[in-house]
Amino acid sequence: MRAICLIPILVRLRLTESRLPTLVVALCTAGSLAHGQAVAPANATTTVQTLAHELARGVIYRQLDDPRGPWRLHVVRVDLRRAELGLRTMRALDSLRGRERTSEMVRRATADGAQVLVAVNADFFDVRTGENENNQVIDGEWWKGLKVTDSPYDSYDNVHAQFVVDAAGRPMIERFILDGRAWSHIGTLPILSVNSKLSTAMEGTTLYTPRFGATTPRDPSGDTARVAAEAPLVAAGRVGDTLMFVRRGAVAASPGSPIPADGAVLAAHGARSAAVHALAVGDTVRVLLTTIPRLADRTPPRTLIGGWPRLVHDGVNVAHDAATIEGTISRNAEARHPRTAIGYAKDGRTLWLVAVDGRSTSSVGMTLVELAEAMRTLGASQALNFDGGGSTTMVIDGRVVNTPTDVTGERAVGNALLLVRTPPAR
Repeated sequence: MRAICLIPILVRLRLTESRLPTLVVALCTAGSLAHGQAVAPANATTTVQTLAHELARGVIYRQLDDPRGPWRLHVVRVDLRRAELGLRTMRALDSLRGRERTSEMVRRATADGAQVLVAVNADFFDVRTGENENNQVIDGEWWKGLKVTDSPYDSYDNVHAQFVVDAAGRPMIERFILDGRAWSHIGTLPILSVNSKLSTAMEGTTLYTPRFGATTPRDPSGDTARVAAEAPLVAAGRVGDTLMFVRRGAVAASPGSPIPADGAVLAAHGARSAAVHALAVGDTVRVLLTTIPRLADRTPPRTLIGGWPRLVHDGVNVAHDAATIEGTISRNAEARHPRTAIGYAKDGRTLWLVAVDGRSTSSVGMTLVELAEAMRTLGASQALNFDGGGSTTMVIDGRVVNTPTDVTGERAVGNALLLVRTPPAR
């Protein structure tokens, strides 16, 4: 499999929001891509018509049409050095479960006062419940935390690659796992999950917050006998990155206990349950939720959203190895589908959001290897695949600009990633 490359002919570009110039971009290719399909003769050059539109200072949208696929790519380039630009995630219906169209999430965010420039669908999700498969942190709050990705589709249980924005606004892609700990006078307890069912392991602990619902799950591990302690905690503020709680009420010895609206429940089974039972009313419990690996600034993430798999690592196309590294399945990775992806440059100052149309005569979609090469061509040193197929959606200024493939139109998804502009202070 060989590389493709995009070589812009125009080196200077001046755009305004009212002007939509057509740009000419040259592409070069050598050899063929996935499936052994030759998309052009060796060393051939193909022209691509590009529509470009400046959405705001530092944000440019381009539509790339490549007849070799044929492919149509919707590409947004973001200058992350601009302080007024930021990335945030939204959950469908502002709930841990449920589905909602990306455009509807944009409308809700706009109604709340946000200026949303661009939005794309993000993590894979359970089509029945809408719950996303990976970790999720929104505005510094852990909505879901896992040690192993909650997916029924990978070929073996593992941790999928995810996208993070730290407190300083810097992007990072890595296979993040939850690193959670609770401290009290009796010692330290590991928190193995947040708002996710306890595993069927020999012992375990989880933290349930009001994001999970009104009560803890009644059968969290498939074996109710394993659940032996659920301690209600009331929030008592924050010290740095550490959440402070106070133990209140009785410790439940069975699942399904109420989750305090202003706190959480620390649940345990197996040998860990003894430590939870030992917590007395009024005890202080400190909780730290962060990631392994740690972020560059050593703080918990501000934004964390999942995908699958990593496409580009340090400028290298790693999609070829996704089946062995992240357990991708052939019908997803090696077939051409609509795709959504995110990537950023080596210096972390430039970010790309990409949606590839598919399943039509005008754009057939891409394999993961082809998508990775497209991201490298744009300039991404690191890149991640988001959910694709009928989920692929890009919304600009409140309008869907790509062509969703479901017969019903835009698909309701689990979550979305938004590029938001904060107006300058008066």
